[in-house]
Amino acid sequence: MKAIVSAIVLTTVLAILPCTAAKASPVSVEKIGIYPCGRQPKQVLFSPDGNYVLLPLLEDTGFDVFSIEEKKVIRRVSPPDADKQGFAEGLFIPQKGVFLVSQMTTGCLYEYSWPGFEYKRTIKTGGTWSKFISYSEEKNLLAVSNWVSNDISLLDYETGKLIRLIVTGKAPRGMLFLDGGNSLVSLSFDSGLIEKFDVNTGKRIKLIQIASACMRHIVCTDDKLTAFVSDMYNRQIYKIDLKAFKITGQCKVYRNPNTIDLLNGGRYLFVSTRGPNNPEDYTKRSPSNGKIHIIDTTDMSILHTFEGGNQPTGLDVSDDGSLLCFSDFQDAALELYRIRQEDAH
Repeated sequence: MKAIVSAIVLTTVLAILPCTAAKASPVSVEKIGIYPCGRQPKQVLFSPDGNYVLLPLLEDTGFDVFSIEEKKVIRRVSPPDADKQGFAEGLFIPQKGVFLVSQMTTGCLYEYSWPGFEYKRTIKTGGTWSKFISYSEEKNLLAVSNWVSNDISLLDYETGKLIRLIVTGKAPRGMLFLDGGNSLVSLSFDSGLIEKFDVNTGKRIKLIQIASACMRHIVCTDDKLTAFVSDMYNRQIYKIDLKAFKITGQCKVYRNPNTIDLLNGGRYLFVSTRGPNNPEDYTKRSPSNGKIHIIDTTDMSILHTFEGGNQPTGLDVSDDGSLLCFSDFQDAALELYRIRQEDAH
């Protein structure tokens, strides 16, 4: 992650404006608890049945399995080469009955059965410093973003073989398959790009570029018409019309926004913000805690803000919309909340 971001040529001119002032929230949260986990939890994921939270650990030997019922980590799963650490992101593929986790230090994915977490295979990405994973059911393809080699690995799921490397802007991270798996949207952290690629050719077909941006995470609504992107450097959340491929709204949030997730098919957006960087080194503890925002995506206004621990990073909303969890990266902790909706029926 860079301390200084160089200016880049704009292809999309966008004023960085604050969002609408906070208003009364129809969505609220109630803290259930804060629980210890392994070192540097980079991401959190609810299991498809909602009974567990998975935590890939950047500075530890695999991923932790946290039981919602027991309110504790019940298992550490250590893939091959676990001593090399660097576990960044995970992905459940329920229709395949598997869980995948990426390891940056080896450029590998490790596949486990779900449920049970029995080791199945290792998939080499062909890239360097592999992070985010996405899956297209229509194409039966995996996409893995490679932070250092500046490309995306397209992998045949069944064989695990590399189909092609798609060259991206510098330090690609979040991704999203669209158009029945024929298109892939990729975020470039170091180049400030939101790129759309043709999966079948690997060619870039659309582009949004913002000066000094550090694009991190992308999610989209259930209807696949709208996406939301976090920009760490400019402290922005962007609303994107996926058909026109242009930014239609934005919201300025607290420092270093990280992971985002949607509730109610896209009406509300939860945002983890890490807080200010340590002046000595951004990898060290922040001088103050981070915050979590709830945004109303209809007008991109902040409905509610509450404090997290030191560097809230990973964040996830359960499939049924009843629970929120996020990781406090520097505290080696998981925070669990109950979500309340006044307009729920």
